[in-house]
Amino acid sequence: MAPDPLDKERQLDEIAAEIAECRRCPLWRTRKKPVPGEGSASWIVLVGEAPGATEDELGRPFVGSAGKFLDELLAEAGLTREKVFITNVVKCRPPSNRVPHRDEVASCLPFLRRQLSVISPRLVCTMGGVALKALLGLSGINRHRGRPIMRGSVVYFPTLHPAASLYDRKLRQVLIGDFQRLGQLVEAGPDGLPSKLASLNGLLTLDSF
Repeated sequence: MAPDPLDKERQLDEIAAEIAECRRCPLWRTRKKPVPGEGSASWIVLVGEAPGATEDELGRPFVGSAGKFLDELLAEAGLTREKVFITNVVKCRPPSNRVPHRDEVASCLPFLRRQLSVISPRLVCTMGGVALKALLGLSGINRHRGRPIMRGSVVYFPTLHPAASLYDRKLRQVLIGDFQRLGQLVEAGPDGLPSKLASLNGLLTLDSF
């Protein structure tokens, strides 16, 4: 029997309520609003690094400048926000948008893992080095970006964080190319992923870490 979408939404709401009360690391002292994530509990999840200033104000992921570019990138992949779940590794904004500290990632990662457990995605797009390291234990985003990685029944697709294009305009086209490649996986659908992966160059299979 397929999981009840309404039950998934209920469980995600429960996790969001826990995040709102979280005191596991000092970020709760400086945040305005936690950003648990939003979207559809479907088969595709996008994971970024941490909320920025606009996200901290509104309590929603990717609604600032990087979020506007992400909307464009989703369109390149044949997606909209309504078709995916978008979240971050760290749910509260680090001061001055600095990179999250190791202990902050460790404190928040259980929330992300629970969200993924509830959603049971087949395709997870990790955006930036923090997400790549947190979920796959890999370093060197430029070495891994654009190459699908399969672990068990889940395909991970690493790419740059959309905010990278705000600091280096040349990376816009790199990200567009990656999301067009992601679109090939999206077009295949959850049941067609294995055959599509077999036809793509650069597939990595990680059975264990």
